Amino acid sequence: MHENEVARREAAARAAIQQTFGTTDGEEGADLFVSHHLEELNGDYWRAHLGTPHPAPVCVLDILQLRSHWSDDDDDGLDVFDVTQYVISVRFDDAGNVDDISMES
Repeated sequence: MHENEVARREAAARAAIQQTFGTTDGEEGADLFVSHHLEELNGDYWRAHLGTPHPAPVCVLDILQLRSHWSDDDDDGLDVFDVTQYVISVRFDDAGNVDDISMES
């Protein structure tokens, strides 16, 4: 059950990140993450990961990787999913629905 819920929440987190990109809800999460990384990483990095030195911003989100998941309450460890090492965090509510997406350092 736990592995299935991790997979479900990872898919929900990815979908929510994609859906907020380019919206006001994405300004402090997905949009900030993408603009920061496009400015900071050189063309060689993007060529190696996306096949082009200048990827479309939305393509950056396609290569996000789940790094960890944890809980503020130390219960099941499924409340917060950290995506990437610079951290786009996706927080879930008590029902397991995406509640918030933010970029943290």
